[in-house]
Amino acid sequence: MTELEKMQAGLWYNSLGDELEDLRTAARAAVHEHNMTHPGGRGEMASALRDLLGSVGDGCFIEAPFHCAYGFNLHIGTGVYLNAGVTILDTAPVRIGSRTLIGPNVQIYTPQHHGDAALRAAGQEIGYPVTIGTDTWIGGGAILLPGVSIGDGAIIGAGAIVTHDVPAGETWVGNPARPISD
Repeated sequence: MTELEKMQAGLWYNSLGDELEDLRTAARAAVHEHNMTHPGGRGEMASALRDLLGSVGDGCFIEAPFHCAYGFNLHIGTGVYLNAGVTILDTAPVRIGSRTLIGPNVQIYTPQHHGDAALRAAGQEIGYPVTIGTDTWIGGGAILLPGVSIGDGAIIGAGAIVTHDVPAGETWVGNPARPISD
């Protein structure tokens, strides 16, 4: 298997090889075009970024600056809004449900580096998918760690660090994020 095939299969892979670097370089170019295009000419998102992404629903708007690692693992529903400074490290699939609002400087991580220092230095990592349901709100500066799922209609408070799955309709805040009652 190639390193890309291992990555897509959810196996440990070497992130330092040429194949994955070429894909990251293509993503950086599309992200750069998006981030540097005048807002009046960019619209909802630059065409190179739209072409890079795995899937994008109608009415999805991505503010600049924006960053993603690969793009092809990012699937965005209709009417989604990503505010300025969103970073998505999409070594595994990231699915964002329709009508979700993502605040400024939110970080969504799928990769996890190896715990063994020698293997980590050799580029070994694995990706765990992140899923965000429909009609959710992720507050500014929140961080979603590898493998978490956010249920439909959930709210993640600003600055929260989400380490576990969040059930539908709940509001979670803090570090680590935990549920609160309304």
